[in-house]
Amino acid sequence: MTNELEAFAWLERQLGRLLLIGLTTASALLSLGLAAQIAAPAGRASGTLLTMGLVTLMATPMLRVVASIVEYARMREWFFVLITLVVLAELTVSVVVALRR
Repeated sequence: MTNELEAFAWLERQLGRLLLIGLTTASALLSLGLAAQIAAPAGRASGTLLTMGLVTLMATPMLRVVASIVEYARMREWFFVLITLVVLAELTVSVVVALRR
């Protein structure tokens, strides 16, 4: 039981790091894009940086779900794999519907 708790604690730390890296990267890209927009309103770099920042911000939670699936499968926690796959499917459907509108 202790090993299982340690495995879940390790997973939570890794997922926390993943979210921190994603949020930090998105914030940096958005800040650079905003600065580029202020410096050169007609430039294409600002739009690219802002788009990359938004995509990174939106992709971070999905990446967390994918990482969770992989780790739960590695830990042989099949119930959690199934539930997390359902969450990933819901997120994917949401993204597809949003892109079609």
